[in-house]
Amino acid sequence: MSMILKAWNWYQNSLSVHPVKTQVTTSGVLWAVGDITAQYITHAAAAKKQLSLTLTEADTKFVIDWRRVAVTSMFGIGFVGPVGHFWYEGLDKFINQKLQLMPKTVQSIATKVAMDGLIFGPIHLFVFFTYMGLSAGKTIPEVKEDLKRNYFPALVLEGGVWPIVQVFNFRYVPVKYQLLYVNLFCLLDSAFLSWLEQQKDAPWKQWFQPFHSSNGKGAAQ
Repeated sequence: MSMILKAWNWYQNSLSVHPVKTQVTTSGVLWAVGDITAQYITHAAAAKKQLSLTLTEADTKFVIDWRRVAVTSMFGIGFVGPVGHFWYEGLDKFINQKLQLMPKTVQSIATKVAMDGLIFGPIHLFVFFTYMGLSAGKTIPEVKEDLKRNYFPALVLEGGVWPIVQVFNFRYVPVKYQLLYVNLFCLLDSAFLSWLEQQKDAPWKQWFQPFHSSNGKGAAQ
């Protein structure tokens, strides 16, 4: 317990002296851990299927793709950390000073949740899938195809979870700790997004793309 308390005191002091740098570092670490988790989940599922066929346990040993971890961590460092820091501070000032809503009221919290879901959420997903595609060496047309395949399913699935997470965040968590709170959930979110990006053309994604035309049919009409 003393180790946890010391770590928390260090974080608080660091956040007071170097707020942006601390948020950036924390985001990078948590997104890296999230990607390792996603890699392990994907590996474990594949290994279980392969072991039932011909491969041995030695053939299915888990090996971390450190390049992918670094790429994902850089997303936390380059986008989530700095953008998230200024987003939550700016959102709080906008709601309190511009809209003049009382803090912690139902109206204030609902407005924050709505703005976070309608502005930050969609931008966050767009940047993530675009960045991951370009980092993998894909061309612009290939990145666009990835967005068609992954963006809407992620937006729908996350849209059912993040509003609940953010209601607690905006109601109980002080502004300076709100990104840390979000980053803790991003530990799961980065695992989910990394896993989703690796799913390629999984059939279940078509459930979330009712308006996606099949090859050639939409253009021919």
